[in-house]
Amino acid sequence: MLLDADLNIRYFNTACCAVLGLGEKRLSAQYFPELFQHIDISSQHFCGALSSKQGFGVSDVQAVLADGRHLLLDISVTVSESPPDHLLLEIRHVDQQRKISLESLQQHQHLAARELIRGLAHEIKNPLGGLRGAAQLLEETLSDELKEYTQLIIAQADRLRNLVDRLLGPYRPAQRVQSNLHQMIEQVRQLALMDNPGQVKFSRDYDPSIPDFAFDPELLEQALLNIVRNAQQALEHTAQPAICLQSRVLHQHTLHGKRYKLVALIRVIDNGPGIPNDIKDTLFYPMVSGKAGGTGLGLSIGQTLIHQHGGWIDCDSWPGHTEFTLYLPIADTED
Repeated sequence: MLLDADLNIRYFNTACCAVLGLGEKRLSAQYFPELFQHIDISSQHFCGALSSKQGFGVSDVQAVLADGRHLLLDISVTVSESPPDHLLLEIRHVDQQRKISLESLQQHQHLAARELIRGLAHEIKNPLGGLRGAAQLLEETLSDELKEYTQLIIAQADRLRNLVDRLLGPYRPAQRVQSNLHQMIEQVRQLALMDNPGQVKFSRDYDPSIPDFAFDPELLEQALLNIVRNAQQALEHTAQPAICLQSRVLHQHTLHGKRYKLVALIRVIDNGPGIPNDIKDTLFYPMVSGKAGGTGLGLSIGQTLIHQHGGWIDCDSWPGHTEFTLYLPIADTED
């Protein structure tokens, strides 16, 4: 794609139409930024390249087209000598490759982080029990005015034990039973409405073709409820807060290197401010949170619960739109 000094499109090839999914009439002489609702590269980047006569390249650029489609792009910008004062953009669509590599990376990082946390939690929990027991024994020998100090020790030990228990995550493996996915989603919606009545508008967009399949309703409810409550909290300062609960089914989809005939999707979509860029890559790590006072355990535990079902959680976010997607295998892997 060739842009002039005003960032109007002056040339494009057929591959460009295919990558953006737009026709020739839509691209001809179009002002480039107006193609998008949101794109990670600002107009100043392009103008800066023209003024400095230096190109640049950016990987994993989030772009949301005017029709709402989301793309992940690699963009290379070169300053053209002929014609002068033009920019040549080379655009590559990397959604699928990025998702596969990100899924694999997140899985390994998540498992490593879980093992590290479990090891640290056990190392903390063992002496903590001894400290609490010693404080209880000491309390029996003290006068009433001094017992407040041992009670403080016991209370803080209990608080640390509760935190460690949360770090350790779910206590039991998934107990799968044949269940209806939409009944579980509706249960989560009802719980969310009771927590925040009337403030957030909920909408539903379900795919009725999703069959009943084997999963643990309690564990999935916990994982989904963590995400929905996070969305509600993120919408606290949004003028017209809205959450959409959506379900879809994918055919012949690969998860964790295994290809499944059917995979169910649950999406939680909100119109909040979006996830801060500085925590996007570590969003599912324990103790990472974008909320003041947050523990950062909800998404980490949710990812663990979904992993127990052979699935994973993905997230796309930009200002005005955050979308968490839960992938859950329905049918057996391909032979």
